[in-house]
Amino acid sequence: MTHVSERSGAGSSPTGGGDRQPWTAGAGRQGRKRSVSYADAGVSIDAGDRAVELLKSKVRQTRRPEVLGDLGGFAGLFRLDTTKYKNPILASSTDGVGTKLVIAQQMDIHDTVGIDLVAMVVDDLVACGAEPLFLLDYIATGEVVPDKVADIGAGIADGCRYAGCALLGGETAEHPGVLRPDEYDISATGVGVVEESDILSPDRVEVGDVVIAMRSSGLHSNGYSLVRHVLLGAARMRLDIVIDDFGRQRTLGEELLTPTKIYAKDCLKLIAEAEVRVLAHVTGGGIPGNLVRVLPEHVDAVVNRSTWKPQPVFDLIQSKGRIDDQDMESTFNMGVGMFAIVSAEDADRALATLTGRGVEAWQAGEIIEGTGNVQMVGQHTRG
Repeated sequence: MTHVSERSGAGSSPTGGGDRQPWTAGAGRQGRKRSVSYADAGVSIDAGDRAVELLKSKVRQTRRPEVLGDLGGFAGLFRLDTTKYKNPILASSTDGVGTKLVIAQQMDIHDTVGIDLVAMVVDDLVACGAEPLFLLDYIATGEVVPDKVADIGAGIADGCRYAGCALLGGETAEHPGVLRPDEYDISATGVGVVEESDILSPDRVEVGDVVIAMRSSGLHSNGYSLVRHVLLGAARMRLDIVIDDFGRQRTLGEELLTPTKIYAKDCLKLIAEAEVRVLAHVTGGGIPGNLVRVLPEHVDAVVNRSTWKPQPVFDLIQSKGRIDDQDMESTFNMGVGMFAIVSAEDADRALATLTGRGVEAWQAGEIIEGTGNVQMVGQHTRG
């Protein structure tokens, strides 16, 4: 976070027209008993400054050798080491967390959604083979509460450390009158780099390749509008209710706020150790909607559901909402957060590499001749 500003309605004319008069010092003050401050409009510069101070130590923990300068500048500076590459290609990704933020706001827990934010960005970057280099965040809130903003930012910093990228800067904007004091939204943009010859793309995929699945930590950050509609709306469940199937006396709210798994470092290690054709980050659209994005037109990916059991939260949502299998599969990750398609010869090496890094992974399918589609076969183990 670099500084705090208020942007909503900035520069707008009361009439919406283009006949605004130039501003002059003291204009419009006649008859006023006192001057009006920015704080009167609901924006606290001091609160923003305190939030930044609370975050500085966390942000410095994400620093990489390529970072120049310190927090507080107008732009973040990053020296790209071009000597490591013959033809470096920059990759970029931007994303948010969506309505999972509503759960965080209802529970007043704000130190996990930043991890979700980083995951959504960096795991898209690594999907093309890029190493995440740095990330910039944006927080918009109705009222800057320094401790709350610091919690959000701490989660973002933690996510950057897990991904190995620098939190280079960002923005915290106070939007009174647009967002309620307890409301906020967050987004981020990340930049990575990959050698041009090492870009992972569909033209690498061959018939006979193996599809490896990497387990998700749960819902990750997709489908929460449906989750809230089903569990908190129609089923009228409370976030503080303990769900026995979740284990460890875990409440519904705690399960729903489980941070998205960050696969970036694991996937980079996998790329270094095995012949990885492509990676597919499973987000909105589920398994078929994301795996299809990395397939060439002459093959199909066959994914066998019987090779894994989704976490209990998926059964809870489906049963409470009476959602059919197709809608579940097109909305949620169903227990898989990332796929790697690897050569058959390197399948065992790939699985050993992931297992050695603590990633639960398994062979979930294969690549066959086809027309660029994903074939979901078999049934998940239930109970």
